[in-house]
Order: sequence, then C-alpha cells, then structure tokens
Amino acid sequence: MRKHWLDNLRWVTVLLVLLYHVIYFYNNKGVFGGIGGFGPYPEYPQYQDVVMYILYPWFMPLMFILAGVSARYALERHSAREWLRARTRKLLVPGTIGLFVFHWMVGYFNTVVAAREGVFEGVPGPVKYIIMAFSGIGPLWFIQLLWLLSLVLLAVRALDKKDRFWNWCGKANIFCIILLGVLFWVGEHTLIQNPRPETMDGLLNLYKPLFYLIPFLLGYFVFSHESVQEALGKVWVPLLACAVVAGGILIGTTFGQDNTSPQYLGSPLNCLYGWLACLAMMAWFKAKWDRTSPFAAYMTRSSYGLYIVHYLVVASFGYMMKTYTQLPSWSMYLILTVAVFTLSPLLYEVLRRIPFIRWCVLGVKGPGK
Repeated sequence: MRKHWLDNLRWVTVLLVLLYHVIYFYNNKGVFGGIGGFGPYPEYPQYQDVVMYILYPWFMPLMFILAGVSARYALERHSAREWLRARTRKLLVPGTIGLFVFHWMVGYFNTVVAAREGVFEGVPGPVKYIIMAFSGIGPLWFIQLLWLLSLVLLAVRALDKKDRFWNWCGKANIFCIILLGVLFWVGEHTLIQNPRPETMDGLLNLYKPLFYLIPFLLGYFVFSHESVQEALGKVWVPLLACAVVAGGILIGTTFGQDNTSPQYLGSPLNCLYGWLACLAMMAWFKAKWDRTSPFAAYMTRSSYGLYIVHYLVVASFGYMMKTYTQLPSWSMYLILTVAVFTLSPLLYEVLRRIPFIRWCVLGVKGPGK
C-alpha cells in the first residue's frame, strides 16, 4: 500500500529546496556559492536570509531519511541487483553523464562569475567545457552521494541477512527516537572544522558522507517501521512545537553567522533543532497529510526531475538580473521565485520527452516513467 504521506513529504521538501536556492543565491552571510548579496552584513541585514537558517539544518538530512525509508520498501520488492541497477540509472547516470549533456550550462554561469576575475583567461574551449561540466554539479551532489550510500547499504544488509537488527530497531519508542538525535550531533562533528583551501576539505564538508550516512541508515533501519511512524504521528503537535521553539532560539541568537560552517552545524542547538525538525515534519505529515490528489500525484512523479533541473533556472536568471539590470532587490527575489517554480516544471516536461536526453539528464527510460 502506497504511503502518501511519505510521497507528499518528499515533494514538499523538494519545493523547499527550490525556495532555499532562490534565497541562497543572493545571500550575504558568507555562505559559499551564488552571486552574493546586495551589500555587506550587518549594514544590509537581508532578513530574507532567515529562510536559510530555517531550512538548512534539517531539509537535506530529512531527504536522506526518506531515501533510506524508500530503500527499505524497494528492497522488499526487488533483489539487491535489480535495485542497484535502478539506482545506478536514476542516480549515477544523471550525476555523471548528465553533467556533460545538461549541467555544463549551470557550470557556465558559475565560471562566468569566476571569469570576471580572469580565472579562465586563455583556457582552451574543450578544457573550459570540462571545467564547466564539473562546476555544474550544484545540487547533484545529493544524488551522487546517495548512490555511494546505496552501495554502503547493500554491504550493511549483507551483515544482517536475517533482519535481526532491523527488527530490533522497530522496537524503538518515542523516547528512544528522540535520543537518536545524539547520532545527528555525532555526525555533524565528522566535518573538518578548519578546512584547508588547497585541499579537498571543502568538498568533503559539502558532501558530508559520514554525516548523511547516519540519517540514511536511520531511515532504512528505524523509520521504515510502521510502529515508529505511528509513534511519531501521535506526538506531532509537541514535536512541531519543540522544533519551532528550538529553531526560534537558534535563529535569534545566530542570525548573521555562516550557517553552513562546521562550527555552526556542530553546535548543540543547531543539532537539536535539526533533529527535532526532521522528526516533526515526519510526524506532521504522517498524522495529517496521508492522502493524495491529482496535483500531489503529479508532484510525486515529477519532484525528482524538478530537483535535477531547477538550478539552471536559478543560476541563469539570478546571474543575469544582478549583473545586467538595476532592478530593486525585492523584484529580483520575486522574479526568480516565479521563474524557478514555473520554468523548472516546463523544462522538466520538455526534457523527459526527448529520447536519450531524458536518460542522460533524468535517468528515466521513457516519458511516463
């Protein structure tokens, strides 16, 4: 039986990713990426950046939890080989081949920003194309890492062929579930605290493989149990209230800091808020959003594709407006928001209808799949 609340939570989280990237693209809080803000902080506070503080602590960990839950359900219906083959097509193909077919365009805007400082002067065209392709990874880090974690999961499953550990995890009560937040805190402390610019430290802190492995495995072993989901759904109100309070305190005391720095992410308050928000969102959707509609069904089918293609809209429109227009900042945010929520679905619908391109970019065989 299809769990509509799980589908709904996934596509709602994807839409929040789209909104996050609109705000992130113009942030002035020192968060790496984008084109920068409209003035230095604190002279230009840009209070709209609060969206980053609200979402960043939890929305990607939640995506990995949901991926872990879905992996459990898929592996109950398919063999490990069939599942990995499907994962490879849907995750690894777009995360590698798709870079050279589509996402080099995202890399173009990233390198244009860098080229203003002469970084790419004299670089031959083919070399620049390769650089742009790899610079266009952007949000695809998620699917690349998810594929790698899928390999780890298969190795872990091989150690628990009789599902003893999975069955034991299903006995967790709400108190134990909340205490699992300690693992969230431990995971954040696997980040490199003082990344060296000349090394791969920054890339490791972006992908956070050890951190995201934790919510992914928790999704598979713990949150895939109906009993755990029911326990969460019964306490959705206090969980949501606690998450709101923790988030309010966190934002009120840290606004202006780089909320993606290892020091910020590893703080106890950030970890508390991030974990409570993950639990609260699952509990809320389990309790109140376990239903579907034509729109929800469409978003369930399309949210993955929207995630794949949306950043080209953000990067292109965001860059062109800030570089070549004198529009007020509020109108740039408005135009970019409308653009990403309207053009991304159109772009996805076009790409999924083009043979071979849909396989390269979206990892799907046919327009209806």
